[in-house]
Amino acid sequence: MTSTGQDGRRADVELRVPADSAYASVLRTTTAGLAARLDFPIDDIEDLRIAVSEASAMVLPAASEDADLTCQFFMSPGSLTVSVGVEVDAPVDPQYDSFAWTVLATLATDASADTSDGRFTVSVTMAPGQTDGH
Repeated sequence: MTSTGQDGRRADVELRVPADSAYASVLRTTTAGLAARLDFPIDDIEDLRIAVSEASAMVLPAASEDADLTCQFFMSPGSLTVSVGVEVDAPVDPQYDSFAWTVLATLATDASADTSDGRFTVSVTMAPGQTDGH
């Protein structure tokens, strides 16, 4: 696995934990800390934490046995993109009509799913003040 995102950019921060829902809190806490560092408003930080939880909930059921849950953070002035992904054994069909996807699409400025290269990755971008949900 490389440390680059879908656009080929190197992640500013990458976190790798066992693909188990018990570790989702680590991703949420890291997300909140990085968003705070970028001076996100409290409401947007909480929205991003929820979006990361939903992204984790989407990818974890598809994880290969003994896979890692990888979270990449791409920081830029005014936005934070978080990509949550796992290795998969079989092709995955993202459920765009699921509750989790609805939450992501509402809370994030942008949300996308990628199922290439034996991985299932959900990415969310938050730019404060630019979400559909506010």
